[in-house]
Amino acid sequence: MALYKVNSGSREQEVVKLRWDWEIPVLELKTSVFLIPADFGGRHENSGVKNGDERLVVLNNVARSVIEGQRGLDPVWVFPYGKPDEDGTANPVHRMNDSAWKKARVRAAKRFQEQFLRPAPAGFASIRVHDLKHTFGRRLRAAGVTEEDRKALLGHKNGSITSHYSGAELGKLIDEANKISATDSRGPALTILRRKAG
Repeated sequence: MALYKVNSGSREQEVVKLRWDWEIPVLELKTSVFLIPADFGGRHENSGVKNGDERLVVLNNVARSVIEGQRGLDPVWVFPYGKPDEDGTANPVHRMNDSAWKKARVRAAKRFQEQFLRPAPAGFASIRVHDLKHTFGRRLRAAGVTEEDRKALLGHKNGSITSHYSGAELGKLIDEANKISATDSRGPALTILRRKAG
C-alpha cells in the first residue's frame, strides 16, 4: 500500500478502501484508471473524497505493478484485510497508520544504517503515512510536471480541469506520473529543509 500511495498520490482512505468496481479500463491506452466516488465513505460512513468531487487516480508504472499484484486476491477490495469471513467476504484495511506501519519505519531506519553505515536521517523513523502523498507531489514538481497536471494527479480541486478526460489527456497524465520514476535514480534529489531547535 505504501508503494502504491507514494506513486499515486492517493490519500490514506482512498488507498485502504480502494475497490475493483472503481477501476475503469482505458482501452486505447491499454491500461486503466480508478475513479473514486466523491462519497465513498472514507474513515466515517458519510465521509469521502476531501474536495467533494470524484477523484481520478492515474497509475504510473510502479502503481500499476502494485495493482496487478493485487488482482485476484479479492473480488471487491484491492487491498483486502485478513482472511475472508465465513461467507467468503473480505474486509478492507481500516487504516495504514497502525502498529505495522510504525514497526516498518523502525526496520527501514535499521536497514538504512546497515546499508550506508551511518544512522538514518531523523525523519526516517517518524515518517507519516500522509508524507507519502506529499512525496509524490514533490517528486512530480522535481520532475518538471506543471502545476495544473500536479493538481490533477494529486486530486486537488482545480477549476480549469474537468472531470471528463480524453484518451490523449489521460495518456499525458500517465506520462507525467511516470516522470517520477526517472527522478529516483538520475533526476534531481529532494532536499528536506528543517530549522534546528534552539
